Amino acid sequence: MVGIGATACNQIFALVDVNNFYVSCERVFNPALENQPVVVLSNNDGCAVARSNQVKALGIKMGTPWFKFKDLAKEHNIIVLSSNYTLYGDMSDRVMTILRGYSPNVEIYSIDESFLSLNGMSSLWPAAVDMGQSIRYRVRKWTGLPVCVGIGPSKTLAKLANHLAKTRPEMEGVCDLVSMPQAELDAYLSTTEVREVWGVGRRIGAHLDAAGIKTAKALRDAPLSWLRAKFGVVMERTGNELRGTSCLVLEEIAAPRKQIVSSRSFGQLVHTLAVLSESVTSYMTSAAEKLRRQRSVCEAVQVFIATNPFRAQDAQYSNSITVPLPNPSCDTRLLVRAALFGLKKIYRPGLAYKKAGVMLTGISDAAVIQRSLLVQHGVGEKSEKLMEAMDALNRRYGSNTVAIASAGTNRNRAWGMRRECMSPCYTTSWDDVPVAHAR
Repeated sequence: MVGIGATACNQIFALVDVNNFYVSCERVFNPALENQPVVVLSNNDGCAVARSNQVKALGIKMGTPWFKFKDLAKEHNIIVLSSNYTLYGDMSDRVMTILRGYSPNVEIYSIDESFLSLNGMSSLWPAAVDMGQSIRYRVRKWTGLPVCVGIGPSKTLAKLANHLAKTRPEMEGVCDLVSMPQAELDAYLSTTEVREVWGVGRRIGAHLDAAGIKTAKALRDAPLSWLRAKFGVVMERTGNELRGTSCLVLEEIAAPRKQIVSSRSFGQLVHTLAVLSESVTSYMTSAAEKLRRQRSVCEAVQVFIATNPFRAQDAQYSNSITVPLPNPSCDTRLLVRAALFGLKKIYRPGLAYKKAGVMLTGISDAAVIQRSLLVQHGVGEKSEKLMEAMDALNRRYGSNTVAIASAGTNRNRAWGMRRECMSPCYTTSWDDVPVAHAR
């Protein structure tokens, strides 16, 4: 591996990852959070899902329940924030737009990570590191977010390079494994734990460790036939990827989902069918939007409800029901009607419910569904135009601008998420746009 244009590399990938994404988004609009210990909590302020470096240094792990580190937060003046998914989603879109200016081939891997194909782009930059530093500078200048860039001849090595870029200060946020001398690459891989390799995970990592494979270098050098026999074809592929043989293609278009689930625990216990109906309507509305976004229809909906299993003093109950549709559809009205029908069947009065949700099944491409000569529901030109108008209005003016009546109109919904420390929606709400005062 000697240079970004080396013929030994059939593919060249870059992985761009925003550092501490949720925390960084909060810091962009609240500079007082810079260099301060910050934690962002999950739904209903349940557990830590993002931590600043200062918090990581205190030993608080990802997923630690909030109640377990409340005292530590008070002792070290940790700033605790509720998740602001609207803000994070908008900031993610801005970053991805910038990245498309560097490569026409981009795979959005997660809300804060993207793979870029750099094939045929060696003449545009003196070196791949220069391109990486340009990405870091532009994203920081245009969005305020810090990113690191990892470059490798396979997606697994690009992911590993990104890890090195984050943890090795001497790399200044960019690591290029394509042009790195072999001896230097071996040194880095020999000091990288095998569990840091993309796709290894905790369970397989423990088995690898027991077999004496403790580092990324040891995994790379393990016989491929042994990896396949011991761990299967996926781990054999990982071994090939670590050797620089690209086995994973860039997925620029996400495959349509075969199931769509919309579910959430309530901010407070729910006791009535009316309130449960509001939540199920809202969840189904969200699921139906996702269904239409991928141009699909579904054949059935499943509804499920449950009480809180951690409240031993309460009567416990959970149940689900699948309701087949009269014909495949993506019309929110029909899907909500079926979901509420199912909810009434499984609802039991006198209980304190903690969670509800819906799942769409039997999903297929809307363009290949054969129309019936019989009367059909939630299909046809009128349905399509109504759903298009509904989606367009909600995209332009905000979600739930137009909604199904059974979702209710009360903004302070009893079933809504508990988000006691949420920051403003700085980029998507006129009321929350920051105001600068000149003196």
